[in-house]
Amino acid sequence: MRTELLLPAKDLQCGIAAVNHGADAVYIGAPQYSARRAAGNSIADIEYLCKYAHVYNAKVYAAINTVLDDRELEAARRLSFRLYEAGIDALIIQDMGLLTAELPPVPLHASTQTDNRTAEKCLFLQETGFSRAVLARELSVDDIAAIHRACSIELEVFVHGAVCVSYSGQCYISQYGCGRSANRGECAQYCRLPYTLTDGSGKTLLKNRHLLSLKDMNRADSIRELLNAGVTSLKVEGRLKDVDYVKNIATFYRRKLDAIMEEHPDIFRASSGRCTFFFTPNPELTFNRGATDYFLHGRQRNMAGFDAPKSTGQFVGKVSRVGENFIDIDSEHTFNNGDGFIFLNKWGIASGFRINRAEGTRLYPASMPAIAPGMQLWRNHNQAFTRMLQADSAVRKIDVDIELSETEHGFLLTFCDAEQLAVSREFECAKSPALKAACARTLIEKQLGKLGNTPFVARYIRLNLSQVWFIPVSELAMWRRTLVELLLQRREDARIVAAENTCQQLPRINPPHAFKGQHIAATANVHNRQAEAFYRAAGATSVEPSFEHRFTNIPLMTCRWCLRYELEKCPKANAGAELWQEPLSLHYNDKIFRLQFDCQHCEMKVFGKSKL
Repeated sequence: MRTELLLPAKDLQCGIAAVNHGADAVYIGAPQYSARRAAGNSIADIEYLCKYAHVYNAKVYAAINTVLDDRELEAARRLSFRLYEAGIDALIIQDMGLLTAELPPVPLHASTQTDNRTAEKCLFLQETGFSRAVLARELSVDDIAAIHRACSIELEVFVHGAVCVSYSGQCYISQYGCGRSANRGECAQYCRLPYTLTDGSGKTLLKNRHLLSLKDMNRADSIRELLNAGVTSLKVEGRLKDVDYVKNIATFYRRKLDAIMEEHPDIFRASSGRCTFFFTPNPELTFNRGATDYFLHGRQRNMAGFDAPKSTGQFVGKVSRVGENFIDIDSEHTFNNGDGFIFLNKWGIASGFRINRAEGTRLYPASMPAIAPGMQLWRNHNQAFTRMLQADSAVRKIDVDIELSETEHGFLLTFCDAEQLAVSREFECAKSPALKAACARTLIEKQLGKLGNTPFVARYIRLNLSQVWFIPVSELAMWRRTLVELLLQRREDARIVAAENTCQQLPRINPPHAFKGQHIAATANVHNRQAEAFYRAAGATSVEPSFEHRFTNIPLMTCRWCLRYELEKCPKANAGAELWQEPLSLHYNDKIFRLQFDCQHCEMKVFGKSKL
């Protein structure tokens, strides 16, 4: 069972760091039409990343996963071919209009923006021509297993990072609120704003809390369950995260996966090379909002983080004393000059500060915060850990076996890598016995094993010689460099053949007649005429345009997570509890959003007030 660890790349630096720290694949935004518009990358950078990753048989997936208008379709199609020529291994797309155009012969991955949460949807995607579906974050292990049983499409599942409160692709609140569409890569993150909650009479129930902000996902303890459920790719969210986050989280999950693979030989990694890490990873020490495994094991409380929408970091203790220019902490942690902290002030609002210096557990802030004894403290910037990550924090090498044997007119040098790809070259060389055989043997082995600046490391070196000969160091170095280049080319040739075989097996893009007689609602995000034609070819009798084209009376958010359940006001889960008078509303500045609760399906929906 081949298992992929998939990491995000905001840019080229993050992509290379992901590969060096154990990623089997990296996903990166194209120059245009990426669902993270702020994380677009040049074709030149993507090409460089592809070449770098392919040395280790790691893959690069490029995202063109916004909805496209009629004017953009042709430009996006041309862009897909430029990405293909740059060496990408798959396209991540959302807009079905692209499927009506000629696309390059690369696998297609259905973005999580296509709302992939049922076996029926994933089977449709499979029959349409997609090779992989990026599943909705809200699915449980049982949900994922059921999808796997129903279809053979590859399943990609989020295991770490930020969680959207709405089903992905079904969030229109940013478009409604300020004209910035999440499906166009411009999400304004309304889910991270502070809201006041009122009941049907206008009474304030909660004030100035981040009532739609969820904690970050961490499913590290459930990796084996996910693999058993049929997951192909374990995905880390974060195409807006910096390189420190990528290094830390990649290392954390690489170690988790490697430990599983040691115990289960039937599970093996999807790329080459072994990583050596020079630090101990800890997800709490880079960006995090607290942790939840979300709905992986069913509905549960404590998924939200109402106090702060930003990184809270690691809990470090309570304030025991506040002096004129210092704060004493009851803590077992070690602190560093330059650390950053966050606490909840007396109004329950998150507030932060930096320290100039630390003396044990006494902290000297750059400016004194309004903090009091007994308050809890989190460190959201660990200066020592950050410096550690800024240095060389990992190295990735591919094992190679080296053999030097004699020929009639010289020597034959052979390199064979961990995938059993071998190259050999015969070199003519005069033979004369070494005067000091032991020293000469050591010198030959040392020179042949000098692979430090290459992707390789010698697993063993075998000298198949009748006796130890004198060979000049310059000759040995030239032979070694030649074999390194030959092996790199041999690996690339093998990768190209494998990719071509994959492309030959790609299903033909031909939408099944799955929507016969159906109406396609605005939630399908049909944003162009070609997408409409796609659904009509699949049997639809009517197709509603996307919300971006025309505001309609659909939910601005559809959420499996429920605010009433989180606050123990669910009439199903809290029988006998005093319930709030409905309808409930969320207020932010001049914006009002009404909440509607579909208890039959255990969903919460958010509407614009004027639409009710």
